[in-house]
Amino acid sequence: MIVLFLSVIACRVAQSFLRFGSYQIHASRGKEDLEIVRALADYAIRHHFPHIENMTTSESLSFNTGSNDQDVVDLTSNKYAAWVVEIAERTASMIVKWQGVGFTHGVLITDNMSILGLTIDYGPFGFLDAFDPTYTPNTTDLPGRRYCFANQPDIGLWNIAQFVSTLSAAQLINDKEMNYALERYGTKFMDEYQAIMTRKLGLPKYNKQLISKLLNNMAVDKVDYTNFFRLLSNIKADPKIPEEELLVPLKSVLLDIGKERKEARISWVKTYIQELASSGILDEERKASMDLVNPKYVLRYLCQSAIDAAEQGDFGEVRTLLKLISRPYDEQPEMQKYARLPPAWAYRPGLVPREFKKKKTLLGVTTLIVR
Repeated sequence: MIVLFLSVIACRVAQSFLRFGSYQIHASRGKEDLEIVRALADYAIRHHFPHIENMTTSESLSFNTGSNDQDVVDLTSNKYAAWVVEIAERTASMIVKWQGVGFTHGVLITDNMSILGLTIDYGPFGFLDAFDPTYTPNTTDLPGRRYCFANQPDIGLWNIAQFVSTLSAAQLINDKEMNYALERYGTKFMDEYQAIMTRKLGLPKYNKQLISKLLNNMAVDKVDYTNFFRLLSNIKADPKIPEEELLVPLKSVLLDIGKERKEARISWVKTYIQELASSGILDEERKASMDLVNPKYVLRYLCQSAIDAAEQGDFGEVRTLLKLISRPYDEQPEMQKYARLPPAWAYRPGLVPREFKKKKTLLGVTTLIVR
């Protein structure tokens, strides 16, 4: 009798799995391992950042960080400084994209952060359903919520700080270069975050007050993050719309609650419409632009359904999700059921929006206030 044993191997694929921790572990072992940090840095630059390896002194990569000549950071003269600044900027851009689509990594330790600015080694990841800035999919993170959605930008900065400290210990960069990398992370994050939130709302320019008020309202009302922004593009920039019709395009994601909350929503929509009307952009053009940054479908609770079916030998749902998520910004009418509000079982204990206090972050960004 011949017995066949079949096994399934799950593989993660990336250009490289070098992480911040790949360097940090050697620096932690003392001077004898610091040359390994340099060797790993040289390898990464040669294979993954060749434009830095081939950088010439004729290129202008000098930046003044203060009021005199001694405050100049010349990235042209030190390839490791140019390298770490690019890593900082790539990391900031990646986390901005997470915030834009409501993705929460779950375990942002240095060993889970790619030097290439890629999303690797994540899990248990989760997408926001009912909007909660304190949401974390990691049950071991629930007491302090260190890696929650709202904290991701600051944790990214903290990880960059650990990385530059490692390179400093290996004498690859100096203090000015370290500080400049951290500064570039913050600047890059804020610039791109403002840009993506402006695009998500279809605004002519960034409006901090309008966006902050919206996110505050969404947190109070526990509004579905993905579906709300997708439906927002259906709002017409017409100040003459009767008040009782203002919330109609958003009806499917807004809970039917009291008069006070309804008035708050209407007040925000009125201000939003006035802002849209001032831009002069046609509704059709704005909708098309907004739909390019606000996905119709994200891999949230849908994965669990596919896993459950696969464990029973049915991989049909896995194939369907692969097809679905290859075009997350398209309407795909035949896939409409995958854009529905999450079922009750998708809300796990401890992950429901709750009250939290105002907190100042490392980047100087004010976390939303929910009262």
